[in-house]
Amino acid sequence: MIPLSSKLFMIPAPNRGNFPYCYCMFIRDDIRVLIDSSCGKEQAEELIAKGTDVLINTHFHADHISGLPGLLLTIGNAGRTEPLHMIGPEGLGRVVGCLCVIAPELPFSLEFHEVPAEIALTGLMIRSLPLAHRIPCYAYSFELGRIGRFDVERATALGLPKKLWSVLQKSGEAVYEGRKYTADMVLGAPRKGIKITYCTDTRPVDSMTEFARQSDLLICEGMYGDNGLREKAIHHRHMIFSESAAIASAAGVKELWLTHFSPAMTDPEQFVSYATDIFPNTRVAHDRFSKSFSFEDVLDTGY
Repeated sequence: MIPLSSKLFMIPAPNRGNFPYCYCMFIRDDIRVLIDSSCGKEQAEELIAKGTDVLINTHFHADHISGLPGLLLTIGNAGRTEPLHMIGPEGLGRVVGCLCVIAPELPFSLEFHEVPAEIALTGLMIRSLPLAHRIPCYAYSFELGRIGRFDVERATALGLPKKLWSVLQKSGEAVYEGRKYTADMVLGAPRKGIKITYCTDTRPVDSMTEFARQSDLLICEGMYGDNGLREKAIHHRHMIFSESAAIASAAGVKELWLTHFSPAMTDPEQFVSYATDIFPNTRVAHDRFSKSFSFEDVLDTGY
């Protein structure tokens, strides 16, 4: 089971948490990823209680990173001593260093990964895509791969003892009677994994469609709902609902969550039809949205 939780806090929308929004994605039990860090003390404490291993930043506007010093202090006060990975645009280390003048003595180190880059963390592949905002900004995709099915007939034909089958499947290689066996000798083609794409603070870019291709979930900004506000969206370098839905449709994603709403749009649900007319499986994000994912045919696991 792959749990993903998305939490949204905006000012000053009714019925929402009274903090700048942040997204938190929990992907697998051993990797927890937070995207952007402008959350309040209550939300920070909730995140720390669940644990965070990787902090990702889309861009250096205050509503996406100004909460970082307090968040890092809360993490430190919770007793963390292990290094914390941080991923973000070029200059990440310099920006974080400036912000953390007020949090100078953290009990853990920060390991910076500047994008564009592909970063693999224990089986989770994180990719980035440059967007079209007023300053450098990136979308991110998270892909959890899945190995091919174990072929019992091939393993039997090789004369490999059954006690080594799981070793070969999990570790990728095994040695028996002086001969080395590799996983490709007994595994079929890789099966479909799980992919989640996160994209905010941008105008549509052509490469976004391919970047989000076949995502199980696309979380995408929709600053304005009404199509009549397209020129305003262009001016502020953001998107309207219908533009986000068009990307979801072209990319063949399974589900679209809209977020990053203008504070002037107090009832985003009022405009959701602008998106659902193009991409029916669209939802307007709310605080503490949560969804769990499983691999396809998870009950049919083979050996």
